[in-house]
Amino acid sequence: MIDGIARFAEVVGELPPESTQQAVGYPSLFLLVALGALVPVVPTGAIVSSAAVVAFHQTSPLSLLFVFLVSAFAALLGDTALYWLGRRGVHSDKGSRWLAALEGRASPERLAHARERLDAHQVSVLVLSRLVPAGRIPVMLACLLAEVPLRRFVRGDAAACLAWAATYQLIGILGGSLFPEPWQGVVAAVVLTVLISAVPALWRRVRGTRAEAPAAGAPAPAPGSPAPETPASGSPGGSRHEHP
Repeated sequence: MIDGIARFAEVVGELPPESTQQAVGYPSLFLLVALGALVPVVPTGAIVSSAAVVAFHQTSPLSLLFVFLVSAFAALLGDTALYWLGRRGVHSDKGSRWLAALEGRASPERLAHARERLDAHQVSVLVLSRLVPAGRIPVMLACLLAEVPLRRFVRGDAAACLAWAATYQLIGILGGSLFPEPWQGVVAAVVLTVLISAVPALWRRVRGTRAEAPAAGAPAPAPGSPAPETPASGSPGGSRHEHP
């Protein structure tokens, strides 16, 4: 067994660097994106953009196509698995930890907004939910609560995953075209995806601050103005209580 491992290491060491990157990179990309769809804390957008940067600097003309197909398929598989697990919780009296995790990541306001949009535009909402940072979970939870069949969800989510993979791959191609070294393009792509992810949260915080400003800045009573009247409990001349 040790001899077999040593021979395998020798074969890998003799492979061209590009072939080694492809042999390791595509399975890693698939696993990371699929895991990120199940556990929404993995930055899958940055992973796809970084893989696109590396593929852009490779000589194989199919590298970018493989990154696109692997990313889209892994995202679709992860979404399908998460939706299936969530449906088990919806149809169970005890629920499930997967459904509870989805509910914990979707605020009531965003969930209500997602349900309203889902009633009007189902497929387009699924596509946009993949493109908008932190928009996937509320829409998926809205689909679960509306009891959208799994087959219908997969049809809509397939288009969403294709659009998502294409968008983040374009970000990686942009980063790879601006810098001569792959690592420079990877850094640029990661920074850009982090900024894109942070913009919606920053915008919601700004809107919340503006909404609270008028309430906090309500005019106070002018000096010398009469105090607001309170109901009297006794006679006009004092606080004496009268008994019948």
